[in-house]
Amino acid sequence: MNKFAGLLIVISSFLAAQQKMSLVECEEAFQKNNLQLLAEQYNINMADADILQAKIWELPQLSGQINAYNPEGRKIFDAGHAKGAQVTQLIYMGGKKKNEIAFAKSNKELAQLQFSQLLVDLRSQLRSAYFDLYYEQLKLENTEKQLGYMNDLLAAYRVQSAKGNVSLKDQVRLQSIVIQLNNDKIEINKNILGFEQTLKVLTGIAEDIDPQLSDAEAKDLLAAQPFGDETELQKKALENNADYQYNLKLIDNSRLYAEWQKSLNVPDLNLGAGWDQNGGTFKNEINLMVGIPLPLWKSNKGNVEKANFAIQQNQKNADFQKLTLETKVQAAYKTWKTQYDQLTEIKPADLNNMEMVYNGMLSNFRKGNISLIEFTDFMDSYRETALQIYDMKNQIIQSAEQLNQLVQTKIFY
Repeated sequence: MNKFAGLLIVISSFLAAQQKMSLVECEEAFQKNNLQLLAEQYNINMADADILQAKIWELPQLSGQINAYNPEGRKIFDAGHAKGAQVTQLIYMGGKKKNEIAFAKSNKELAQLQFSQLLVDLRSQLRSAYFDLYYEQLKLENTEKQLGYMNDLLAAYRVQSAKGNVSLKDQVRLQSIVIQLNNDKIEINKNILGFEQTLKVLTGIAEDIDPQLSDAEAKDLLAAQPFGDETELQKKALENNADYQYNLKLIDNSRLYAEWQKSLNVPDLNLGAGWDQNGGTFKNEINLMVGIPLPLWKSNKGNVEKANFAIQQNQKNADFQKLTLETKVQAAYKTWKTQYDQLTEIKPADLNNMEMVYNGMLSNFRKGNISLIEFTDFMDSYRETALQIYDMKNQIIQSAEQLNQLVQTKIFY
């Protein structure tokens, strides 16, 4: 009784460690808990702080003087007869502040685009791992079903082989299939563990996630068709891909930076007012103070040239990114189309026939209507075909996800 209770506890613990979740629930947990996403958000907050900082002017300067030594009265620190004070403020000329603020705002737009691209990339990883896990679990279920039957059959043949009723060669032939199925199971379980770990990191959920995807939903995903051909998809990608938009925005950003650097060549104005008790022409005189550097040379010439080169560099990078994005979309579309056409060649009736033949072979082998060689050859072929079909279905969905990641707008219906 105690052993039975202990077994129930172990089973309950295993079930509790798994969490059944739909894809939508996983995406919600991802946006709420993903640490990379939360960390990237701070770049936008820091960009806001940079804008705030760019709007702040230099503080006014207050200075004063008092007499250190009065030679007429031979008095030290004669503050009663000689003192003065000045207040000055730096006045930015040439639109420096306006350009600095515009550059800071452009940096925020870049930070937002970087966040958008990270969101797309991580969500794509999440969806990819989710579908990978779903199909690996189906492969595991199918493999365990075959393995259960073959293990029972092998155990029976071992008994009969020991009695001399069947040959050792037949037992070894069955053993070979069991070994292959076990190897498949080990590899599938290894893949499942990796996908579970990926989902844990992306969603921030400690339990193993069990994908909840109905057969109807899976069929809808496989049957989904993209809007338009590869040319239309390329156009949409150029309009919506955050990574490409980032490179375009970087050109504008470098132009704004160049304008800011040019404006730094314009001398600033120091404007102020001063009071002097006895040191001027008049007693207690108030003076207007104006100061400006002499523009004998452009003090920021090197940075201006560097900024202009950055504009040209970012333009070339954007051209490269455009070509790369168009090529990737074209390749992803062709990959999806090839895989989709390949799967559609396999009709539902063909899959039903394969299962009917599988069940028929099991039944006829039990009745002794077919030989062991025929049976094992069929089982080996069925094992490989079953795994390949699951992989084909998964690859179609993965190809569609890659297109979604590149185009970054709704393209499947």
